Amino acid sequence: MIYVNYLTQRLKEGERYTALVFSGAMENITRKQDMNQDFTFESDIISSIKSIPMILTDKNMVPKLGRNYGEGKNEDTDYLSRRVQKLVASGKKPLEIPGEGVVEYLYYENSRLYTMLTYFPLFQGILLFGFIALGYIGFSNARRAEQNQVWVGMAKETAHQLGTPISAIMGWLQYLEEEEQMDPSLRREYLHEMGKDVDRLKLIADRFSKIGSTPELVRINLFEELDKCKGYMQKRSPKKVQFAFPDPDQSALYVKINPPLFDWVIENLVRNALDAMEGAGQISANVLEEDGYLNIDITDTGKGIPANKFKTVFQPGFTTKSRGWGLGLSLAQRIIEQYHQGKIFVKHSRLNEGTTFSIKLPKVGEAEVVKTKIQAKI
Repeated sequence: MIYVNYLTQRLKEGERYTALVFSGAMENITRKQDMNQDFTFESDIISSIKSIPMILTDKNMVPKLGRNYGEGKNEDTDYLSRRVQKLVASGKKPLEIPGEGVVEYLYYENSRLYTMLTYFPLFQGILLFGFIALGYIGFSNARRAEQNQVWVGMAKETAHQLGTPISAIMGWLQYLEEEEQMDPSLRREYLHEMGKDVDRLKLIADRFSKIGSTPELVRINLFEELDKCKGYMQKRSPKKVQFAFPDPDQSALYVKINPPLFDWVIENLVRNALDAMEGAGQISANVLEEDGYLNIDITDTGKGIPANKFKTVFQPGFTTKSRGWGLGLSLAQRIIEQYHQGKIFVKHSRLNEGTTFSIKLPKVGEAEVVKTKIQAKI
């Protein structure tokens, strides 16, 4: 816009100079007493000016000549008079052309190009506003679609999480109904397993109730919590999958976490790793202390993630599974970054070699300083 204003001012100065040249040519013609003199130069100047509308009047502002107003208007004295009155009302002063015993005045207007340039910043502003409005509408629609996708994903994830323990309980109930004559010790064992599934349902309900609220963070030994997650997932994994997690009995490192939510994040990463490995491979967890933070690396030997998808995997709806809903990593990021003031990201990945997800959490409490990576034990 600044450059357009600069061009407009230069054009305005150029048009005034052109009007002065025109008035000078007219003055030369009126001053020459010998009508046989050559007026070719002056005539060429007058005829060459075709972009600036001009009106030549007498001292009483009566139009004598009009130029560059268009066919039919140059000779229309009423039209020219109205244009002169408009110019006078706008405060525009005419150029004086002195002659032999008579004085004429030249009124000129800005060219059409100048007028268009003066409106160009307004056009730019409207266009810019339009782009901003379209961008805002697009962003709002995308955000609304993402929110809808999150809610749909939440519903599906809830159904998925509840499905396994509910199915197990239904199976136990059906079995108990069919077995009328059952050994009491065996019945107690089955009831104990049903109790585990009920506890699992309580844990799932507790996890989802904490999403959207402010969860309570407690001081926990990180190695013990990781070992608990390992124990739960290892029982539900194929036999050909090996787990390499830190020894819970080694020197303690403490973090402030909400155990149900943190466990859900680790379990989600392990489930994704199991899907990527398709029944065989190794899942390892390593912990590294660095600058007051604990970095937890979860590594698998699965299919890997393309480098251009490292950030995309955390977006709601992104999934590589045929039956996936693309919500797990999005919720994991929310849990780690918003509730635990940490970070979660793809640290490293190569196609057909494996992936490492890293979780960074603030360290708390007094513990042995570990500056080298703690090698996991199978």
